[in-house]
Amino acid sequence: MLAVVVSRADEASVHVGEHLRETADWTETTDDSRPDADGGGTVYRTDEAELREFDDWHLELDGVAEAFDDPDLLVFASRHAGETDELLTAHHTGNFGEAEFGGEAGRFARACPNAQREVVTALAEHAPEGYEVGVECTHHGPTSVGVPSMFVEVGSAEAQWRDPDAARAVARAILSLRDVAADAPRENGSRRHLVGFGGGHYAPRFERVIRETDWAVGHVAADWSLSALDEWAETDAEREAVLERAFDASAADYALLEAERPALESTLERLGYRVVEETFVRETTGVPLELVEALEAEVAPVEGGLRFGDPATAAERRTDWEVVEPPADLRSEAAGIDAEALREWVASNALAFGTEQRGTVVTGPFVLPPETTRDSLVSALAEILRRRYDSVEREGDELVAREEAFDPDLARTTGVPEGPKFGKLSAGEAVEVDGDVIEPERVQRERIRRFTL
Repeated sequence: MLAVVVSRADEASVHVGEHLRETADWTETTDDSRPDADGGGTVYRTDEAELREFDDWHLELDGVAEAFDDPDLLVFASRHAGETDELLTAHHTGNFGEAEFGGEAGRFARACPNAQREVVTALAEHAPEGYEVGVECTHHGPTSVGVPSMFVEVGSAEAQWRDPDAARAVARAILSLRDVAADAPRENGSRRHLVGFGGGHYAPRFERVIRETDWAVGHVAADWSLSALDEWAETDAEREAVLERAFDASAADYALLEAERPALESTLERLGYRVVEETFVRETTGVPLELVEALEAEVAPVEGGLRFGDPATAAERRTDWEVVEPPADLRSEAAGIDAEALREWVASNALAFGTEQRGTVVTGPFVLPPETTRDSLVSALAEILRRRYDSVEREGDELVAREEAFDPDLARTTGVPEGPKFGKLSAGEAVEVDGDVIEPERVQRERIRRFTL
């Protein structure tokens, strides 16, 4: 069940609450067990959602989930204040350092990474013209809510707080969460959750991940948050405890860094978390994490060039495959003829494949599913070779490619001087030498290349 918190101290929150009640059919009941100021009084309920109003500011509402009837997810409908013009945003709550604005120092509320991912999508869908949609770093309380939670906000000044279109957009986005789980499904003992580190208060890299991949983001420590952590923590152990709390409150085992931070990366890896690049996040989108782990162990990590093909995203569970290392000269020749065609075939037929130069050059090995044989790989490479050679045939354990090619020595014996006429003959054009017309065929020899399979 979705719990929605409206603060009467927050003008924007009140307006969002009004549009929430207009957008869905609610049943009103009275809760006399709590003061009206603390979520009692009139309670609004609709399918899988409950809305309560409070007098205090949101960031002062520690333990607020207790006011609701067994919620799974809680959203604070709130305003955003800043110098960012028209903005709809979402973020989790907590403090990497001192608790200047609610909550406890070095503590975090339980994040809802999957729900945040969904609400950002919904905000983008419903945002009025001129409004941007973004996410923010973790930067204020409360730190003790009781269930996974986040703020969903309209900003960034009075004109936007009073804008009915903006309030309606936020209301619709919040209501879209009624059947959404706080967390992504568990896979291979983990989840597609990231803790973010670095960057500014507004987090475009992490927003990009949320909107363009199937990974979700929990708590985010901006550059200033990490500085605040360093200032607040008196010992390395205390600092590491805060980092571990951020991962625990995000239900995450992976970290994504905005920029290189060797010391932080080393600390996170020592604590047992995997630091990944955005390339990893994008390349593993749609690929079961169990398969990712297995193929990284057998071939190479994604950061080392492993890439996944279309079969890796198939719904069925993959447990068997063959790792094929194509002959280097054959693979290189095919790539030289048509690198795009080679990559297209591999991406369409292989579970995964090795690359170099940050994923731009296909090198192998190729991880083939049972339905794709080594012979089909050889056939695909042969087909690419036929674009250059006159014939390409398999002869036993060899692939034999033949072509009639310009032979400079033959050209010299016919009296053709080196220079432009060599170029014309090589391109298949006849030339004239001392009144004699030299056809290209006269200066060609059969060239044979053999590729051992």
